[in-house]
Amino acid sequence: MSLRSAPSRLLALLLIVAFAGAGCSKFKDKDADEGVPVEQLYEKAHKSMTNGNWAAAETTFKRLVAQYPYGPYTEQALVETAYAQYKAGKHDDAISSIDRFIRTYPTHKNIAYMYYLRGLSNSSRDTVFLQKVWTLDASRRDLATPLQAFNDFSIVADRYPNSRYAADARQRMMGLRDMFARHELDTALYYLRRTAYVAAAERAKFLLETYPQSSYQNDAVATLAAAYEGLGNDVLAADARRVLQLNDPGHPFLAGKWPDYPSNWRKLNPFAGEKSALDND
Repeated sequence: MSLRSAPSRLLALLLIVAFAGAGCSKFKDKDADEGVPVEQLYEKAHKSMTNGNWAAAETTFKRLVAQYPYGPYTEQALVETAYAQYKAGKHDDAISSIDRFIRTYPTHKNIAYMYYLRGLSNSSRDTVFLQKVWTLDASRRDLATPLQAFNDFSIVADRYPNSRYAADARQRMMGLRDMFARHELDTALYYLRRTAYVAAAERAKFLLETYPQSSYQNDAVATLAAAYEGLGNDVLAADARRVLQLNDPGHPFLAGKWPDYPSNWRKLNPFAGEKSALDND
């Protein structure tokens, strides 16, 4: 073999390898779901959902919608996409998907479910990480998204009272009302501890008027009694005590053991977690 021909053959070999590599890369980059019938795409995504692979399910459902933008499979894929995002903890994405669906299909047969799912997503948004990692009380966080969740569940209960989601929506509304009531009570106790008795009484009255029959109703009456005692208004304090004695004769306030505030030393421990007087009830 001629020495002069060796470089030429080497160059030819490199070109072959380069073209072969490019061909393999192009083959690998080809979308495996391209051109797959809509029924098969839906079954593939649904299987991912069954296996709890939410990311794969979301990807396949989105591919289905992109390839087949109309039809019953597409509508159901949009519903399932939002659910997969919710289960994956992508609550903002889920809410965006739900809002688009509601705007596009306002009279869809699954519209009650979509409002319900939006309520679930709003209930979990913003607070889920803090609650899981630091076990913080959601009632002491920003209540904007829980309030939105309450509105979502209210839509389900009021507009679609016969839907399969209405009963659970009402139960969740009751839980959220208790969260809102606790938020007000925590604030009232904060004022009470700092001898801001007028502010404490106002928040306790607001709780009683806005969230009647909540789990914290008797605590609010006890707060009123303590605030009136602090203000030196014996008549109103006695009235509040009488109401509390009638409705909750075993309440610790009547024995002088409430509110039981956390120790100031607890604030010095960064790992102690958040706690209020209500945590000792």
